[in-house]
Amino acid sequence: MTQQASQRIGFIGLGIMGAPMAGHLLEAGHQLFVNTHGNTPEPFISRATICASPVEVARQADVIFVMVPDTPDVEKVLFGEPGRDGVAAGLSKGKIVVDCSSIDPIATKGFAERITALGCGYIDAPVSGGEVGAKAASLTIMCGGDEGTFGRVRPLLEKMGKNVTLVGGAGDGQVCKVANQIIVALNIAAVGEALLFASKAGADPAKVRQALMGGFASSRILEVHGERMIKRTFAPGFRIGLHQKDLNLALQSARSLGMALPQTAGAAQLMNACAALGHGQQDHSALVRALEALAQHTVAPD
Repeated sequence: MTQQASQRIGFIGLGIMGAPMAGHLLEAGHQLFVNTHGNTPEPFISRATICASPVEVARQADVIFVMVPDTPDVEKVLFGEPGRDGVAAGLSKGKIVVDCSSIDPIATKGFAERITALGCGYIDAPVSGGEVGAKAASLTIMCGGDEGTFGRVRPLLEKMGKNVTLVGGAGDGQVCKVANQIIVALNIAAVGEALLFASKAGADPAKVRQALMGGFASSRILEVHGERMIKRTFAPGFRIGLHQKDLNLALQSARSLGMALPQTAGAAQLMNACAALGHGQQDHSALVRALEALAQHTVAPD
């Protein structure tokens, strides 16, 4: 095999995103030690070592990846809770923690300080690209941390993504991910409004989308999420509930910086409306459902 030597890798969180990401490391020939909430999916049952806790993962692996939903989840995984030790308790000098979750940038800086104080490396490496990108190993990965540590884990990250960038110091990867989520949310809202307008005005939204794909309004959101809105395929690649969390992070961070994000606030309210309507577990393209409720009209029949 013309690839780097096998490493002992830990992966905590084998959900919609984590499972395919970890799978690429497995396919690359690395020895995996995994821990996840709920049932462990195949092929990890037969091809990886299943660990009972995050601390066991940290004891066995040299590089530990974390991919869980929110800031409190990362804190529990890293530092434990009553009755359960976290990753930090199993670390020894020279090991590296890579957090691929999308969480609070300020909290991330604190997590990094606590891990590096143990003589270990820490990289925040949130990802963008959704389930499709995770399965295709085409994720954009935005990293924050020490350049030397980043250099050590970059070959592993490149097994999971195509655009792997060191943005800056600890927490800067998370800042970049928040910025990404602002742009994505506003684009979803814009596409939803445009297709809903076209449909209510009597035009065929599918043909309107096709025409727009050839012009300056073309975007990845119009291509993928616009199609979801028309075909009503809202099975989650990235859930409304998770995007709610990310926009809340944006607004909280903006408040601490003394600045306003008015368009982000509007998109956050649309996400909140979707959740209130019972769509929080659907894909974030289902944001259009909040707009449809206001218009008393749907882009296309359900």
